[in-house]
Amino acid sequence: MKGNHLFRTAVTLYLWLTVLTVAGQSGTLPVMYIETRNHQPVTSKTVYVPATYYLVDDLNPDMNIGSKDSPEQLEIRGRGNSSWRDAKKPYKIKLANKTSLLGMKKNRHWALLHFHLPTVAGMQLGNIMGMEWNPTTKPVEVVLNGNYVGLYLLTETIRIGKNRLNIYEQPNWNKDGSTIPYGWLVEVDNYYEANQIYLQENDQWGIRITYHSPDSLSSAQKNWLTDEFKAINTAIYDDDKTSGTWERLIDVDAMARYFIIQEVLDNSDGFHGSFYLHKDYEDDARWVAGPLWDLNCNQREKTDYTFRMKTSYGFIPHWIGELIKDGDFCDAVKDAWNQFYPVQVQQWMEYIDENLLHCGDALYQDNIRWNRSNTESIGDRVERMKSSLIANMEWFDKHLPHAAGLDHVTNPGEKIIVNVKYINLAGMSSDEPWDGVNIMLTTYGDGSVDAVKVCPINSSSF
Repeated sequence: MKGNHLFRTAVTLYLWLTVLTVAGQSGTLPVMYIETRNHQPVTSKTVYVPATYYLVDDLNPDMNIGSKDSPEQLEIRGRGNSSWRDAKKPYKIKLANKTSLLGMKKNRHWALLHFHLPTVAGMQLGNIMGMEWNPTTKPVEVVLNGNYVGLYLLTETIRIGKNRLNIYEQPNWNKDGSTIPYGWLVEVDNYYEANQIYLQENDQWGIRITYHSPDSLSSAQKNWLTDEFKAINTAIYDDDKTSGTWERLIDVDAMARYFIIQEVLDNSDGFHGSFYLHKDYEDDARWVAGPLWDLNCNQREKTDYTFRMKTSYGFIPHWIGELIKDGDFCDAVKDAWNQFYPVQVQQWMEYIDENLLHCGDALYQDNIRWNRSNTESIGDRVERMKSSLIANMEWFDKHLPHAAGLDHVTNPGEKIIVNVKYINLAGMSSDEPWDGVNIMLTTYGDGSVDAVKVCPINSSSF
């Protein structure tokens, strides 16, 4: 009898521990259920897989979409660059019909991004700073083909349209010279894409411009876009910083706000990639910085402008090193900063708390699902990020750029990074770190090369 009792106790304890360590939706957030046709796995970033979905929000039933018995139609594929290498995959989804999801405006096109605190904080900072439009995000748990895959940010993708970036959209293959200069959405990109032009920015590095809309160009469109960005680049690098030529091509105030956002976040990638620009249809239309995408927060001690501070990877700070020498740009930065700091900081901090702290249970389940050992609570993570943001703002407030004599507290003999490659143990090379051990090869402007063994941690998984 005693043996049977011990056996039953052991079984009960095993089942109790299993409940605690097997991940499943937390019951605290909306859940998106997706089922692909024949449970086909999603393995491609280019080929969509047909699927159905339904969305359940137990706390706000009015937000429910479809049901298990009557799901809606969508298509799903992979997305991302370095994030696609993670075990937990990000996805692009395309609904059959324009639909409002979790209160966001109707559209067919959405993304399921890794749950990342700086994304939520940074998008709202852009809104507070008065950017024209930035994607809205909502935390959601996802079940794919019956398998709980964790906590995501259901996110509006960047597109031209009435409910997204609401500007004129130029058609593909346009040959009309009178309309070609208008209705563009492009990205300064750090990855090669087929829909891209490449220019030599300076004697150390080039610049890739990916055209997203239109995304298929006539020769007239491609020639115009190439000439346009050659002119922009020449104007930015003009030795005469009082000429004002670049200001006739780019919106100075919008670029100043974009710069401030990258500095407050301490986002090294801000001028390196995912750096979007758009141009509407107006007589004096200029290129406007934004929308925001792919945001990070280094959470380190800030000792200089972000584009000058070193990171564990190489990045190229396109244009900003020249823009910051321009008096009009520095004046625009000061004006935008004084409108934001300190009067709007408390509003921003409250938004961060309201939109992140309730995700703790779901984040706990996500960590179990993906075998993460990080047990830091959502409250501690949010406070740590907020402390970094506040410290960054305090530093920036004391070091506003001024063209006559920029504060530069780094070593004036510091070498400029022009290229970084990562080599894995199999000898394969990549612009982004591989999982596990890497050899990071850093090439500098003077031709020297450093080789360092690194084992990166991907913070974007959180």
